[in-house]
Amino acid sequence: MTASTREERPPSHQPTGRRGAWRTVDLITAVMIGVAFGVAFIGWGQVTNLTSPLFAALPPLGGLIGGFWWLPALVAMLVIRRPGAALLAELVAASLEPLLGGQWGITTLGSGLLQGVGVELGFLLFAYRRFTVVPAVIAGALAGVLESPYEWRLYYPEWAVSYAGLYLVTMAVSGALLGGLLAVALVKALAATGVLAPFPPGREHAEQKRV
Repeated sequence: MTASTREERPPSHQPTGRRGAWRTVDLITAVMIGVAFGVAFIGWGQVTNLTSPLFAALPPLGGLIGGFWWLPALVAMLVIRRPGAALLAELVAASLEPLLGGQWGITTLGSGLLQGVGVELGFLLFAYRRFTVVPAVIAGALAGVLESPYEWRLYYPEWAVSYAGLYLVTMAVSGALLGGLLAVALVKALAATGVLAPFPPGREHAEQKRV
């Protein structure tokens, strides 16, 4: 490989092609991620029902399991690494959930919008150039910050401001850990299987194996 060839090859952590330009495989993958998690959301809804008695003494602590809901946004962004990937995947998941009988109905669309925007903002802070643990954790936390007031007004209007504030904190913590850290782990695991070969995480994994 010549020096000029090496200079022309884009860094492995950046998408190939014109910056910000979507490929067909990007679009299809974002939708597939949204569909997969839209189905998973039905099961997670049951998890929230089963665990709700654990938080009966202090209901805002239920936010500690909320970060799962914005995993499609985080996973899509970590895989595709293009502006809009998080929002698209999250909206697809939030649209499919009520169609499959999700218990919150069409209100999940509002949640999907806020969660997707929150994740986008987290990576925007790094100009969509860093896709490591720190941006993922920040993005997950921001999604929780945006989502919590929406749920307060829609589902828990009887809560006092102190309860709403605690819910915001628990949602942010859950978004950072159950959302951000879990998304990073999932993408690394997928990259190791080879299914992400067309995407930056797959190329990074291949490069690490060659070293």
